[in-house]
Amino acid sequence: MTFVVVVEGDAHGWRVEQDALTAAVCARWAEVEIDSTRRSAVQSLIWRFETENGPGEAYLHEDGACLYMDVWQEDAIWLATVFRELTPEDLDLVFCDGCYAFDVRLVAGTAEADLTELVTAAE
Repeated sequence: MTFVVVVEGDAHGWRVEQDALTAAVCARWAEVEIDSTRRSAVQSLIWRFETENGPGEAYLHEDGACLYMDVWQEDAIWLATVFRELTPEDLDLVFCDGCYAFDVRLVAGTAEADLTELVTAAE
């Protein structure tokens, strides 16, 4: 399933630190393929990896303020909380699924368990 975490509104030029996000992804999954070939505005940097639930992929929008994730929900929640940790507190984030069946605000300090509860309540 596809999920998205994105800065809501103007990011004021902020971009996620790609090296920090890459380090977190590589720390979570043993084998990560990193593809920096720009395929589109949506896929400027791609991480491919194998999760406990099967293959996964995350890709960063070229503006650096939006992360798309083709993974199981638990992995998407983890990635979204990492993205939140790398985002300045004054920027608002939204986490949603690719169909926009739900969207929840992801405030600074939100833990994985908290985000899981928010998603469950929003579905």
